Amino acid sequence: MDNAKISQKTLTYLQKEETLELLKEEIAQLTQEGRNVTEKIKKKLEQLKREGSLLDEMETFYNSLEKLDKRADYPYDEPSDIDEIKKKIPEVEITFPKILDKDALYERINGAWLGRCIGCLLGKPVEGWSRKEIEDYLKATDSYPLQDYFLYAPDKIENNECIFHPSAKEATRGNISYMARDDDLDYTILNLNLIEEKGFEFTNEDVGELLLFNLPYYRVYTAERQVYANLVRGFQPPATAIYRNPYREWIGAQIRADIFGYITPANPELAASLAYKDASLSHTKNGMYGEMFIAAAISAALVSDDLEKVINAALSQAPEKSRLTEVVRNVLDWSKKANNWQETWQRVMEQYGEYNWVHTLPNLAFVLIGLIWGKLDFKKTISIAVMCGHDTDCNGATAGSILGALKGSKGIPEEMSRPLNDRIKSAVFGHSDVKISDLARRTFELVK
Repeated sequence: MDNAKISQKTLTYLQKEETLELLKEEIAQLTQEGRNVTEKIKKKLEQLKREGSLLDEMETFYNSLEKLDKRADYPYDEPSDIDEIKKKIPEVEITFPKILDKDALYERINGAWLGRCIGCLLGKPVEGWSRKEIEDYLKATDSYPLQDYFLYAPDKIENNECIFHPSAKEATRGNISYMARDDDLDYTILNLNLIEEKGFEFTNEDVGELLLFNLPYYRVYTAERQVYANLVRGFQPPATAIYRNPYREWIGAQIRADIFGYITPANPELAASLAYKDASLSHTKNGMYGEMFIAAAISAALVSDDLEKVINAALSQAPEKSRLTEVVRNVLDWSKKANNWQETWQRVMEQYGEYNWVHTLPNLAFVLIGLIWGKLDFKKTISIAVMCGHDTDCNGATAGSILGALKGSKGIPEEMSRPLNDRIKSAVFGHSDVKISDLARRTFELVK
């Protein structure tokens, strides 16, 4: 009986700690999306943090936040319904030259897969580090600016708060023999399976079912982990994206975008619509737009040699008055006026630095900085995207995927691709160790 009481006490404590963390992020999220978060609400949160607050009181407070009105001075218009999104996107026509022959198109699809793997691997050791922390480590290992995979030298880490990713060693120079398992590639593989099994007419319910059957709970994070729990609780979309999910505008959907671009060359509108169905399981607003933007960018990159056209095609699928569109336009404008990528990075941090390091907006800005300042050089592009910091494996992967689609596998330096040995490890059921080229071939079959 005593043990049962201790277990219940521990369980209640853990529930309270989790609820407090969700509340903190929910209030930040509501503030960013323009809801009227008053000082009274912030003080209430601080009060609940004090020892002795009841779990029921926390739950009641959480539920009350749903009723908050939008601020009158909020300048953005950010719907989550697809019909409303389509009304808010710019009326522009993006055209492309005749689609590539099958060999050239396969080479670009293979380049996109390979580029995603290499970019992810490059950023993997320092995930969550700041730009300064990365720069300090690179200088300590005589490898600044980044031009190759990181060296594994934990003794050179000067900041005690910096910790290598648990899989860092297998993602560092001289230690690489495959693409190490990472959620950025798990989702690309998972969505390849989705299209193979369900076709282009898949639903967001199909997305949720595939997630539950193919990825372990502890291999998904932030929004996806909340959605996983919500699906187990019996929720259906769109409630899965909203209930106790303050991560609904974080980067999780953006890193799931790629396959929808890979299978829709020269059709960014279709790419974005497929991405929306995937994103709507777990995200709202800019969380959705991030996935739609990246899918559309890759769709355009597969048939274009013009980066500006690729970015414009992606931008054509985002609501004009959204924060995401503002970020993209700002980065483009700031980059034209800057002397180097660091100056653009500084402007991004001044305006969007309050967002969490896993949020869609600053990380999309860093992907764009890599693409713009990399000047179509693959190695330089992914290196800059990673040196910007924040969610480095995600940003390296996305920048590498877009540029790999644009340049093809022939545009990727052999010294970056050779160490992977055409292998990728994944947590997706049935894909523990597969060939990257086989994934590209399966993707190409869907395009045909």
